[in-house]
Amino acid sequence: MAFLKFTPVFLMAGLMISGMDALLAAPLSAVWAAIVAVVTDKLSFNEIVDAAVDNVKEMQLVFFILMAAYAMAETFMATGVAASIINIALSLGMTAKTVAVTGFVVTAVLSVATGTSWGTFAACAPIFLWLNHIVGGNLLLTTASIAGGACFGDNIGLISDTTVVSSGIQKVEVIHRIRHQGVWSLLCLLAAGITIFAFSMNLPNTAANATEAINQIPQEVWDNLNEARPSAVTLLNQVKEGVPTYMIIPLLIVLAVAIKGLPTLACLGLGIISSLIFGKMAGTVGEMSGFLDLLSTGFSDAGSWVIVMMMWVAAFGGIMGKIKAFAPLSNLIARISGNVRQLMFYNGILSIAGNAALADEMAQIVTIGPIIKSLTDDNVEGSEEDLYTLRLRNATFGDALGVFGSQLIPWHVYIGFYVGIATAVYPLHTFIPADIIRYNFMAMIAVGSILLLTLTGLDRLIPLFGLPSEPKVKLKKHKNI
Repeated sequence: MAFLKFTPVFLMAGLMISGMDALLAAPLSAVWAAIVAVVTDKLSFNEIVDAAVDNVKEMQLVFFILMAAYAMAETFMATGVAASIINIALSLGMTAKTVAVTGFVVTAVLSVATGTSWGTFAACAPIFLWLNHIVGGNLLLTTASIAGGACFGDNIGLISDTTVVSSGIQKVEVIHRIRHQGVWSLLCLLAAGITIFAFSMNLPNTAANATEAINQIPQEVWDNLNEARPSAVTLLNQVKEGVPTYMIIPLLIVLAVAIKGLPTLACLGLGIISSLIFGKMAGTVGEMSGFLDLLSTGFSDAGSWVIVMMMWVAAFGGIMGKIKAFAPLSNLIARISGNVRQLMFYNGILSIAGNAALADEMAQIVTIGPIIKSLTDDNVEGSEEDLYTLRLRNATFGDALGVFGSQLIPWHVYIGFYVGIATAVYPLHTFIPADIIRYNFMAMIAVGSILLLTLTGLDRLIPLFGLPSEPKVKLKKHKNI
């Protein structure tokens, strides 16, 4: 009976692995979960619908945040905010020694601004791979560096869909989540940047500029990029033609109010409004109708896939929770865990294993996320504040081990996309997954450190990142000891 209750998870995993879109896999799995609920728990149709709908209601705020996040990403890409970030960095000049680490920093900042690692990589690969070609840098180091940097904002960005969804599943505020992992994320960024620069020290000092690199891009590459990621073409043209430096201000405003603790929706709203105001000043925004079209595109992109998918996933989770499908797994983890910290470590292992099995970071977040939430909720007791901190770590697990973990899994769809884009924009080299993995120090450091810090308790040395220790929190099976 316990195995039968868990089969909807196997079904969703199997459908994902087969290549089916989550937009289809989630509803099919929810239907099967409903059938299992009837067989195992004799639930009525109304009871099943109520369980599904009640769980979807819990995600309503997440849906609004996702729509606003997608809209702000569109405005930042189109109004010159993203281009200003690249131009500021490139104005310092590029050599073989600095091209990889500069690309790493630029993609990290740009991914925070746009909330998309895929879009960031597609936009920056043409610039930095051809810059690397001109200055004689290490091609694989540069490619892996911009791949790792592009994932930074997807893990901690205010407008990243994986950040929003992973936080929503664990019922934590995005702002709280960013504060929890912020110092750790920056330390990972610093460590990776130092490592990348160290690997570049033996390279020459030949200089080049972005315009020269963009002019060398063949027409077939422009055509391929326009088909794969049209927004990247707009961004490249803005980089080449130039935008006012002050177009970076909307990003700074969003970061400042986020640090101050404003609600996520308020931060996103200020980002959209400020990009309109400064875009008007810079001439990158024309008629108001065009700017409204950008917002409409963002709302549409969110609603056409991620929000609908999340509704079905939430419905699936509601049904699975109603029949206590995850109880056997929860009991197993509780039995092998000697303390709360070990249990949290196993949550991290489940996240990275799920990512490898599903080969899709969003599929891992929405499939494994509810499982590790149930594991924590069912087996740990403590104050609400301490339990909330554990949920923050679970959200970070889902996102970090999904996004960064994907960079270390050769068969992952993330790697497949990056290899495809890199090959398309730089046809002088045929890229393979190992090219992205070999020098991806950001992914290695992030994945390894979060698991090690969680298990050993050394996370307490990092501000805001430490987990509560026993006896503040303890496993329920130890409550009488």
